Amino acid sequence: MKSNGMKVSIASAALAVGIFFAGAVFAQVLDFEGLKDQEAVLNYYSGGLGGGGSGPGPNFGITFTPNSMAIIESDFGGSGNFKGEPSPKTILFFLSGPAATMNVPAGFSTGFSFFYSAASSPGVIRVWSGLNATGVLLATLNLPATGSGAAIPACNAKTFCPFFPFGVTFSGVAQSVDFGGTINQIGFDQVTLGSSNPGGGGNGPPSTIPTLNEWAVLTLIGLLAIAGLFAIRRGQALG
Repeated sequence: MKSNGMKVSIASAALAVGIFFAGAVFAQVLDFEGLKDQEAVLNYYSGGLGGGGSGPGPNFGITFTPNSMAIIESDFGGSGNFKGEPSPKTILFFLSGPAATMNVPAGFSTGFSFFYSAASSPGVIRVWSGLNATGVLLATLNLPATGSGAAIPACNAKTFCPFFPFGVTFSGVAQSVDFGGTINQIGFDQVTLGSSNPGGGGNGPPSTIPTLNEWAVLTLIGLLAIAGLFAIRRGQALG
């Protein structure tokens, strides 16, 4: 009786884990940490290197155009006039062209979210079906100026502070995103593919998702569930 109960318990746990994995929505989070101050992002998020040799970074299969730069907050030794970013101490910005462009050759759907700060100049997000801002324009999201944080005590006299969450949903499959605005006047952080703000284009926080660190825990749970299933089969064969 005890043995049968144990089999049922293990089977139930394995089933629950299976349902969890089937229903969970995992997302890729780009926080730009690990890159140097004013270093081009380039291939860092495709398992390669940034323009200054940083990396290799996580292999998400994502690349950025050469004008897409990382910048580190000045309070951490960098040159960035910002504070309040959701994942200190590095953000994305650009110093040339109309936008920093993110390319995702494998494509992604559902939507994505991010944080941004634009003290005096508005920005714009454009989602494209092709690489390098080509193909069909799937979505456009206008970003209002956020105001200067120079007078806010928590901003420590930094202009680009705080950062605000935004997101966008779209139909179809996207392969590139333009993070646009005025050069050196807008910064982005915590770009999250596969998770959009409730309602899309709102100003609430991005949906809660498993973080990259949680992948290891979830993988361990999955392996334990598989081991449990093997134990059940072995018990049935021997019993």
